[in-house]
Amino acid sequence: MPKKKRAATNAVEILHRRYYRGRPNRLAQLEEARAEDELARRVYELRDQAGLTQARLAKLVGTTASVISRLEDSDYDGHSLKMLKRIAAAVNQRVEIRFVPRKETLQPA
Repeated sequence: MPKKKRAATNAVEILHRRYYRGRPNRLAQLEEARAEDELARRVYELRDQAGLTQARLAKLVGTTASVISRLEDSDYDGHSLKMLKRIAAAVNQRVEIRFVPRKETLQPA
């Protein structure tokens, strides 16, 4: 008698298998979305840890609060290294860029 395939109970695993496994274009889109989300969260965390409002940070870097709001939105794709450096300087940080190997297949986060 053949072995029964064990049903997945982890929702992330199920979604990954259904929508991403074996689909390199979708995996690339997922990787890009994760990177954009991480960048947006990092900008928010820097501002929050410094105890600044969006308006105050905007004033420190010479822009508007709406620009800071967009930078903290994971759907925004207009980040510039120049602006990130200005934000980092305003909160006494520096920007560090790393290149890392691509994963052959992305696993659920």
